[in-house]
Amino acid sequence: MFLQAALAIGVTVSVCLCAEAFAQNIYTCVDAKGRTLTADRQIAECMDRTQTEWTRSGAVRRQVGPSLTAKERAAQDAKDKLAADLRAREADEKRRDRALLLRYPGPAAHRQERAAALAQIDVVIKAASKRTDELTAQRKGILNEFEFYAKDPSKAPAPLKRLREENDSGLAAQGKFMGDRQEDKNRVNQRFDQELIKLQRLWSPTTAATARDFSRYQNTSKTMP
Repeated sequence: MFLQAALAIGVTVSVCLCAEAFAQNIYTCVDAKGRTLTADRQIAECMDRTQTEWTRSGAVRRQVGPSLTAKERAAQDAKDKLAADLRAREADEKRRDRALLLRYPGPAAHRQERAAALAQIDVVIKAASKRTDELTAQRKGILNEFEFYAKDPSKAPAPLKRLREENDSGLAAQGKFMGDRQEDKNRVNQRFDQELIKLQRLWSPTTAATARDFSRYQNTSKTMP
């Protein structure tokens, strides 16, 4: 009885081992000497080159690339990261393009928003210009009073001197403020000009924008202050 059980176990183990061996794939490669090598596992002599893994049925399962050194792996990882970053930037650029196209479906929408942005700055400049006119008129009165002390300005009263200093500071500040707002207008125009270049590529002939719209928009954009 014991002998029969042992024989049964032996047969079972042998069958399993044979099935496992039969299930294993085959690796082939051509080594540095030009020899074609075959093995049931990856071939040590071909670790620096591509190996082909075959199934037992004779079909190619995969190509196994050469093993990389630590330095080569680091270089490959860096290359992969650059490629991934490039793909991410391209995807982000496409998202921004879609958002831009949704915001400005045609030249008219872009032109109107440019005009609105510039108009907001013009309101501020107009108020600053009015204040500058007030300070200029005030300065004229101050200088008229200083004419009484033309021979010796040091005798002018301290309040009058202080008023002139405040007026000078105010005019200087207004001049800088208005200059800054003009720079704001320049930046707005520059931004819309850059957007327009991209939008002309994104706008398709099927939209409401026609070639005449493009031409008219370009001409009006150039004449905007």
